[in-house]
Amino acid sequence: MNFQNFFAELKRRNVYKVAVAYFVAGWALSQGIAQVFPVFDVPNWIIRLIVLLVILGLPIALMLAWMFEITPEGLKRTEHLAPDYGPSKSRAWIYIVIVGALVSIGLFFLGRYTAGNATARPDASSAIPEKSIAVLPLLNESGNPADEYFSDGLSEELIVALTQIHGLKVIGRSSSFRFKNKKEEPRSIGQKLGVSTLLEGTVRKQGERVRIVAELVNAHDGIALWTRTFERDLKDIFAVQQEIAGAVAGSLQVTLLGTDNQLAQTATANVEAHNAYLQGHFLFRRSNIEDFRKAITYFDRAIELDPNYAAVYAERADVWTLLGDQTGQRTTLYPKARSDAEKAVALAPALAEAHAALGWVQCFTEWNFAEGLPQLEKAKMLAPANPTANDLLARILVYLGRVDEAERQARQAVELDPLSVATQFNLGRVLFIAGKLDEADACGRKVAEIQPTASSSHRWQVLVAVQRNDGEAALREAELEPDMAFRRFEHALAHYIRGEREAADGALAELIAKDKDRLAYQIAQAYALRGEKDKAFEWLQICFDNHDGGTLSLLVDPMLRGLRDDPRYHALLAKLGLPTANER
Repeated sequence: MNFQNFFAELKRRNVYKVAVAYFVAGWALSQGIAQVFPVFDVPNWIIRLIVLLVILGLPIALMLAWMFEITPEGLKRTEHLAPDYGPSKSRAWIYIVIVGALVSIGLFFLGRYTAGNATARPDASSAIPEKSIAVLPLLNESGNPADEYFSDGLSEELIVALTQIHGLKVIGRSSSFRFKNKKEEPRSIGQKLGVSTLLEGTVRKQGERVRIVAELVNAHDGIALWTRTFERDLKDIFAVQQEIAGAVAGSLQVTLLGTDNQLAQTATANVEAHNAYLQGHFLFRRSNIEDFRKAITYFDRAIELDPNYAAVYAERADVWTLLGDQTGQRTTLYPKARSDAEKAVALAPALAEAHAALGWVQCFTEWNFAEGLPQLEKAKMLAPANPTANDLLARILVYLGRVDEAERQARQAVELDPLSVATQFNLGRVLFIAGKLDEADACGRKVAEIQPTASSSHRWQVLVAVQRNDGEAALREAELEPDMAFRRFEHALAHYIRGEREAADGALAELIAKDKDRLAYQIAQAYALRGEKDKAFEWLQICFDNHDGGTLSLLVDPMLRGLRDDPRYHALLAKLGLPTANER
């Protein structure tokens, strides 16, 4: 076959028509998925794979056109047709080409239009505020992994500095640090955190000098709005933080509220004291008893170097509170927490963290709500964008029976720190108490998703199932609980509502034998569910005597409904300083 005959054969077998129709249809399909798939957050690799498959499909379509022909009798192999069988007279391919071309052109211009709008208005298709930011952990480029505490600490101090910007939504540390050492597209991070901009960069600490490269990025398209380099002495680190915050404020056209007076109250002129504080803070964030104790030694050193360092007193008060609660050394450590919190407020009356520390000590360790609640409200007023201030306030409001207010505060804390286990867990608590069981269950599942190994990450799922008398779901969720002590508690509940009395008795007995010092309140809940009031009140009295933090839930806990008509219940409320039914 010569070339002239070959091309004539291509025409006879409709290969040209198929090629044109395939190209136009494939182009239209590629345009369509490029416009539609991102709307549904389909990963880019799937879009690329489909386009690649469209391209690879072209030679296959041409081979099929060469080998087969559509006839009035159906699909037949071309070699079985008479040599003079002419090309198909069907005009269907022309219609495919025309329709495909129109669709392709339409999608092309639609894409240009929507892309232009998206560039002009990044949050036009979502609820993401235009003036919102997340500080991603600054990368440690000092060459020494031991300096990680410094880059992490500087990142967190930048978050605090940015919260002083009026009208700017700033994402909390717990959520921002979820993206540490992860390669993820800015658009994806922005959508997960609900922000339009990201602040990222690097830190190089060498001797008494520090070099910070900061970059403000549009989360929608990943384009840098600006990149700036700051090289200073370590003693000027707080001024650098304010410079960066000011640059962000200028870019987003918002107002920086922080004053020099406020900066002075949170800062220190002693480089060694600041370094010791950052090391202690780094250990504190690890959230275990051993590291809490190590953190105390660094905080002690920071205060020795600068006795007026208010931020250290505030954070050391938090550590004393957690250590006292988790080790049972409440009588010795809670007074230290009170002393440090009072010192922090005296040194820095405008420091939100100081008022939050004092308010939490007064409410949580002393059950002094009359004095503690105003302190937490003051912290919220000083730092409305601080998720911790909102979270702590929500906890105390719900204990006092002010459930609607607590829900608003808890939701705001989640909005400011959406990937935080603490804020999601506390919102779950408030929703469970409010009787919004579906939403409480969803919060519990979010906690388990964020941190599968977190203690009590299945508590709300189990308690919701118990409230619904769904034994199957309760037991299924209890089996997934990573904390063995809470798993025993959850088993005691699940087996009881399943009618498996022997298994329920065994789980409760094991809970008492192994975890009575840690989970006394949960033991009281289990007895309340079983209708054994005397036992329930016996354990509630133990909680009261040992200052168990769970006792604060007495007024609002749905698990204790069966106790509310008993005089002993109202007597306990009075001793706790919680409002009675008549006062609510």
